[in-house]
Amino acid sequence: MRQRLGIIITIVLAIGVLVAINSAAYVSEEKEQESEFYPNRSTYSGGATGTRAFHDLLNESGYKVMRWREPPDRLLGVSGQKVQTFVIIGRPKIPVNEEEAKSLLLWVERGGRLVIIDRRPEDSLLPRSGEWKVTTEYLEFPIAVDPGSSEQMTQGVKPVSPAQPTLLTRDVEAVMPSRFAAAIKVFSLNKETKKGSNKKSAGDGSVEDEEEDFSGGTDEPSPAPGASPTAIVADASPAPVVHLATPGGPLLVDYPHGKGRIMLLSEPFIIANGGIALKDNLQLVINLVTSSDGLIAFDEFHQGRGTTHNAFVGYFQGTPVLAICGQIILLILLMLWTRGRRFARALPLARIDRRSSLEFVASMAELQQRARAFDLAIENIYSRTRRVLARYAGVDYNSPRREIAERIAARSTIKAHELETLMRQSEEAINGGGISERQSIQLVKRLREVETILGLRMRSRQEKQAAQNI
Repeated sequence: MRQRLGIIITIVLAIGVLVAINSAAYVSEEKEQESEFYPNRSTYSGGATGTRAFHDLLNESGYKVMRWREPPDRLLGVSGQKVQTFVIIGRPKIPVNEEEAKSLLLWVERGGRLVIIDRRPEDSLLPRSGEWKVTTEYLEFPIAVDPGSSEQMTQGVKPVSPAQPTLLTRDVEAVMPSRFAAAIKVFSLNKETKKGSNKKSAGDGSVEDEEEDFSGGTDEPSPAPGASPTAIVADASPAPVVHLATPGGPLLVDYPHGKGRIMLLSEPFIIANGGIALKDNLQLVINLVTSSDGLIAFDEFHQGRGTTHNAFVGYFQGTPVLAICGQIILLILLMLWTRGRRFARALPLARIDRRSSLEFVASMAELQQRARAFDLAIENIYSRTRRVLARYAGVDYNSPRREIAERIAARSTIKAHELETLMRQSEEAINGGGISERQSIQLVKRLREVETILGLRMRSRQEKQAAQNI
């Protein structure tokens, strides 16, 4: 017990030392300041560049919203059947790879709506729509300004009015983008091909290779006022529809892809916590994500909050708890290894004699019982009892029964006649007198009672046998 107590005390002291060392050596990481260079567009973020305010407002307003923390290919499975709108906000911390982009676009082809709110989204997320191609470009590269200051973010910017009345601009008079809003470029690939052919036929330098920009709209007829640009009909035009536009280019366009639609807003400041309260920014993004009934899923997987990450590790990340746990596990493994290691030659196992001395007695008793040799059993017991009785009476072993009985009766409470009768019956049974199993048991029982009354001690061997039998 003392050895175990010492081990326990040693373990407790070791753990205490580890905790003290890790606590003293721990230096808390300074929280990275949010900026337009390193924004945090997660719906968990309450900072100026985060989108928690919009997510919480939708949730409290009764809209069906969720945070999507699984890979995009799960949208094609059972878990994505209820999702109608998938929202990607800002340049994510984990880039969308080609396979994930294919899964998203396949989900859109089946009837989903993909909302992208980013100044420079991945090209793989903006597929061609017929002959039309959509991309973005920066008008002013973000500089070191305070994203929480609406004055600095909107310095020199005028409110933007809708380009035409649509469902996405319903109840929107003007929105306030930031000075870093990107412009959406919509151009026709077929017209670029024709330009290239004309340039080749005219010779070198005869025709300039210019990109035909459709910043203010497209050559396709615009939808009638009040019509739903997101309604899918069989003969719907593949041309993107412009809903908001600045002098530098459109801010909001949408276009069909399969049975679904892709909506692109090139200014995340409109939905961010620091800018959503300006003008009709809130109404615009509500129209954008609720244009279709159903569940709205905000992408958190690419914001670094996927369910593939261990919840326990994520909870204690940045604290000394993980290091302490690792060192404790290493200490336990070291102790197990040292206690299991042999430091000398192997000691032979102690040989234990598992044979009981009563085995012989039990075997002989069973043999005599099967052979019905009750006389032999009584002889084994009576010969020993007569010997101790003669010793108790102080006479020779071969003395007559009467003499032994009278001497014992004189020294004890046993009657001489009863003892002599018992001895005579036992000797008659030994000498071949007829006796049954029950009578033999009664004789043996009476002999044991006589030994008990006289207080005759058994031999040491018999005492050990009795102890083993107990």
